[in-house]
Amino acid sequence: MMILRYSAASPYARKIRIAAELLGLSGRIEIVAASTADPSDTLRQQNPLGKIPTLILEDGSALYDSRVIADYLDHLGGGKLIPAAPRRFDVLRLQALGDGINDAALLIRYETAMRRPELRDQDAIDLQQGKIDRALAVVESAPPSGPVDLGQIAVACALGYLDLRFEGAWRGKHPKLVAWLRDFEAQVPAFEATKA
Repeated sequence: MMILRYSAASPYARKIRIAAELLGLSGRIEIVAASTADPSDTLRQQNPLGKIPTLILEDGSALYDSRVIADYLDHLGGGKLIPAAPRRFDVLRLQALGDGINDAALLIRYETAMRRPELRDQDAIDLQQGKIDRALAVVESAPPSGPVDLGQIAVACALGYLDLRFEGAWRGKHPKLVAWLRDFEAQVPAFEATKA
């Protein structure tokens, strides 16, 4: 059995858990919490970067970075979430956009939740917020469509993370995305099941 090292709040781990469910692989993966801040957690031996998600394969080797793990699972699951070219690159670009929203949101979260207020860098926060705002505007202008794919999962997980950590502030300016996420939720029960 494979082992997924994860944190319930991680949007990247959520992406993998949803992908595994849609690919029919969730029964082959044991979900094990990891503490990235704890030096005694075995995660650091499994992934030298000490990051989640990390997928431990049956032979004991590890895959890390959610994009690599998703590609591996899609390969095992018959290529249902990452289609062949030319659509492949649209899906991978959308995944990069969703993951990029998460990257920026996590940097804001670290800056505001982990630094003492007098040490926070508002310019850094604004820089990351600009990335999120531009990415949301792009997806709002043309919400994803077609069969559920990895790009859509990544965007849904990014929106879910913005809801979790930033009280859904994105919703007021993006009605098409709100409607899209509602439809995605109805179509993909694993989205609600993996909510932190």
